[in-house]
Amino acid sequence: MATSEVLLIQPVDSLGAEGDQVKVKAGYARNFLYPQKKAVPVTRANRKQIEALKVRRAEREAKNLEDARAQAAKIAETHFAIAVKTGESGKMFGAVTAINVHEKLVEAGFDALKRKQVRLGAPIKELGQHTVTINVYQDVEAELKFDVVSENPIVEESAEDAEEEEAPASED
Repeated sequence: MATSEVLLIQPVDSLGAEGDQVKVKAGYARNFLYPQKKAVPVTRANRKQIEALKVRRAEREAKNLEDARAQAAKIAETHFAIAVKTGESGKMFGAVTAINVHEKLVEAGFDALKRKQVRLGAPIKELGQHTVTINVYQDVEAELKFDVVSENPIVEESAEDAEEEEAPASED
């Protein structure tokens, strides 16, 4: 198997980031990376380009990290309620999932977030306040608090109502 050493000009998923020098199969480099302008072959002439790409990458990552921290702070300040259908006793029909939380975040103006960034351990099946972790960037996470409320009013049977049902009304 022939391999080729290439310099990545753009980030490539599961291969590397901008400025990385990686070894790939010659056919992958020749048929995909070079035509897509994602990489160039490593030569003496473009070794200087490696340093420039690494500096540009470091600047971009620092800016992305700063933006992610600002977004995480905004997410932590955000609070919303998710309305769900419930029975008369307050038991939920279904559950609140990461998809529901993501939709509410998009409505709140966080369009750049992807559903995969919402880390919900298990579907929520109870009313009340809950906390979920949002993975904003590589090492930046935000805690989002939200309420799960009922769409329809919950009728709780009180002790007095139960006594009235048991005792027949006396007619005078």
